[in-house]
Amino acid sequence: MKKRLIRIIISAVIFTAGLLIPAEARWFRFAAFLAAYAVTGLEILLLALRNIFRGEVFDENFLMSIATIGAFIAGEYPEGAAVMLFYQVGELFQSYAVDKSRRSIAELMDIRPDYAVILREDGTTEKVDPNDVHPGDIIEVRPGERIPLDGVVRSGTSAVDCKALTGESLPRELVRGSEALSGCINISGVLTIEAQKEFGESTVSKILDLVENASGKKSNSENFITKFARVYTPIVVGAAALLAIVPSLITGDWGVWVLRALTFLVVSCPCALVVSIPLSFFGGIGGASRSGILIKGSNYLEALAKADTIVFDKTGTLTKGVFKVREIRPAGISDSELLDFTAHAECYSNHPISQSLKAAFGREPDAADVTEVEELAGQGVSALVRGRKVYAGNAKLMRNIGVDCGTYEPDGTVVHCAIDGEYAGYIVIADEVKPDSAAAVGRLKAMGMRIVMLTGDSRAAGEKVAGELGISSVYTELLPDGKVAKLEELLAGERGKLVFAGDGINDAPVLARSDIGIAMGALGSDAAIEAADIVIMTDEPSKIVSAIRISKKTLGIASQNIRFALGIKAAVLVLSAFGITDMWMAVFADVGVMVLAVLNSFRALNTRKL
Repeated sequence: MKKRLIRIIISAVIFTAGLLIPAEARWFRFAAFLAAYAVTGLEILLLALRNIFRGEVFDENFLMSIATIGAFIAGEYPEGAAVMLFYQVGELFQSYAVDKSRRSIAELMDIRPDYAVILREDGTTEKVDPNDVHPGDIIEVRPGERIPLDGVVRSGTSAVDCKALTGESLPRELVRGSEALSGCINISGVLTIEAQKEFGESTVSKILDLVENASGKKSNSENFITKFARVYTPIVVGAAALLAIVPSLITGDWGVWVLRALTFLVVSCPCALVVSIPLSFFGGIGGASRSGILIKGSNYLEALAKADTIVFDKTGTLTKGVFKVREIRPAGISDSELLDFTAHAECYSNHPISQSLKAAFGREPDAADVTEVEELAGQGVSALVRGRKVYAGNAKLMRNIGVDCGTYEPDGTVVHCAIDGEYAGYIVIADEVKPDSAAAVGRLKAMGMRIVMLTGDSRAAGEKVAGELGISSVYTELLPDGKVAKLEELLAGERGKLVFAGDGINDAPVLARSDIGIAMGALGSDAAIEAADIVIMTDEPSKIVSAIRISKKTLGIASQNIRFALGIKAAVLVLSAFGITDMWMAVFADVGVMVLAVLNSFRALNTRKL
């Protein structure tokens, strides 16, 4: 780009000098304008010649070469030199726009770690390539360094900057046992992390692969422009030839009609369309990645703008997927006693239900108080807690031990408890709705979207969450094949595009079947990366709203560029055919329109307020 700018400056200086030469000094003027033309036009002439030998005749280089050479032959030296000069100015703007877009994404995605520091058993460290680290290796990450591979924190506490991965503005706190994602920057403390995956399978590699391959999947608009340019260019070349020959044979005024045909050729260059449309989608994908939304291709970006139905999975998508104690209902004892006995009975279990009971208890149960622990498959556990026989589990367990627990139908999971053969009450454990789920559903409804929820959970639990979020269409107790069948029904009745958002682990078949599959907060899931078309790097459903707004804005910008470029060109083509416009107007219709379209495409990068 720097070399192009230097050539433009030199050509502009020579061109200005040519304008100052008196008209009487015809050959000096010709030499000056030819020199100005050669500085900026030689590259275009060589490209046109090379493409002709490759069989690619009708491109913008060919059009510009024919038009400008013809202008010189017709004696319009200033116009010929000016067309090439301003064409190069337009190309400079184009290069700047593309470079800016690429730099923007490169800066955002500059998350590839240069090295990893392995901590050896003898306490020494060794700096190695991230590809040489294997699962189970312990790596050390100091303040200011990037986490090179996905892993689990074994020691140390620190805040990490995940902005490049998730778009989060606030640092994330990591402690012992926390999941550490590759690509994040360690801010404060020293962390030792046990690698869980090879570098090629880590989050950072998956993200880079998605972004690098996104441009390979063209949208319908981009495909249209490519096909349009292939058909359009030969047609306008033929039209220009007819415009030069037919009227000239009738009037005998070859000079006038050849110049009009050359002007027609300059106007007809499809540069604005060929450059600005892909640039718009490239900017939209880059802007989305800034917000923590990875889109695999511009075809998915375009399809998302046409969506009218959003189907949500429940667990892990609209809810956190983490169970918490929501209700404690004792019978004959206090709340704290019921929680105490139940948490101790469950102290040896790693089941998520057991973990939530122990978390609600507030401290680690004393294992010394617990003996004779027995896991009862599909029912619960039994244990001797401080000398008292405790049963904790479902209603089936209570019936099997002869204890009446009532017929309560909860909207969550119920853990019943019996102590020494007497019913002691129950604890309700339920998934927690994500903080921004309700706001996301409300915004989607305001956009005119139809909202549906599919879940494998119980009817009571599913309808409870749907009621909280204001979702009227909810289908519960669905196995994976049931979700696919229900999705098929929804697809059969829709005219627009259907989006399915799931956690990407159990929902891979539905993600793959939908028009647009969105994986929520599932970067660690290979199923999500493979099946989804869009990956949201946080657990925020509101990012779906942002993704739709980005897609609509990008498609709007591309549409504006198409209408603007075609409208201006059509008007000037007609005017030039009748000799109303000159070569200078042709320059504006070609280069000026391209510059304006490219500048408009820049807006796709700005997604901060969406």
